[in-house]
Amino acid sequence: MTANALNQLKKLTTIVADSSDLAAIEKFRPLDATTNPSLITAAANQAENKTLIEDAYTQAKKEGYAADALIERTIDILTVKFGVEILKLIEGRVSTEVDAALSYDTEATIAKAKELLALYAQYGIPSDRILIKIASTWQGIQAAKALEAEGIHTNLTLLFGLHQAKACADAKVTLISPFVGRILDWYKKAENVDAYPIEKDPGVLSVKQIYCFYKQHNIKTEIMGASFRSVDQVLGLAGCDLLTVAPNLLAELEQDHREVIAQLSTEHAHAHTEHPHTAMDQATFKAELEHDLMASQLLQSGIDGFIKAREQLSTLLRQSFGVDAEIKA
Repeated sequence: MTANALNQLKKLTTIVADSSDLAAIEKFRPLDATTNPSLITAAANQAENKTLIEDAYTQAKKEGYAADALIERTIDILTVKFGVEILKLIEGRVSTEVDAALSYDTEATIAKAKELLALYAQYGIPSDRILIKIASTWQGIQAAKALEAEGIHTNLTLLFGLHQAKACADAKVTLISPFVGRILDWYKKAENVDAYPIEKDPGVLSVKQIYCFYKQHNIKTEIMGASFRSVDQVLGLAGCDLLTVAPNLLAELEQDHREVIAQLSTEHAHAHTEHPHTAMDQATFKAELEHDLMASQLLQSGIDGFIKAREQLSTLLRQSFGVDAEIKA
């Protein structure tokens, strides 16, 4: 019998778990894992993580944070605690996201990244096992550039177009996470269609374009396809440097026994027409982003969504620990 699609895919691509579900990560044993505020919030609602939450809150209180800042510190500690638990289960790296509310503030993003790394250091985790995850705004990319210059590795997320990818390349970031499913969703709504054949899937094509550009210009930044809606999208990018996949799709891939064929390779990239690589300045970035309605809308809605998820987690923690009552008192 043919090996399952997941095992075949692992021979072509590094598979990363897109989850904060510790049981799922233990089951699939990916090399790396990625988290985001939505995943952390979902994990915080699971009864088995109650002790992690209580420990994070206790640590924040011991550090002397006042009631109004206590919950924000608890969220940062909890985010890192999930990262530490994930790292016990994998051999590689975990991506930990900076508060999305800082996406347009370069200096605040840099400061928050260093706070998160300092927390990891308290748990004995070296910085080379952490990717600081930052939204691909111009300000976020510049923060990543500064962090990378200090040897801090970054993962630029909410990436929807070549213009963002070019700016990330100029910044010499460690890894980018171009989204697939959200691009597909946008085009299905905009063009009022139910589906695209995989060879015309706009999300898959976007990542292929970025991959070809990076390989043609020998850019060292790793490309990790993200935000998948189906196993067909995942397999449509077989051969990409990395793919971060949710547990439900990993389970589907385990049950799928079709032959997996590489869709991306350095040789394939060099066979395509080469796009020129010119340095991206802020004005050009802004103009190209504004011109790309899909990318500009999805970047902002992604930031807004992550901010909302963090606010939901804040509400959950405030209710759990009676912090609102403490502030009013």
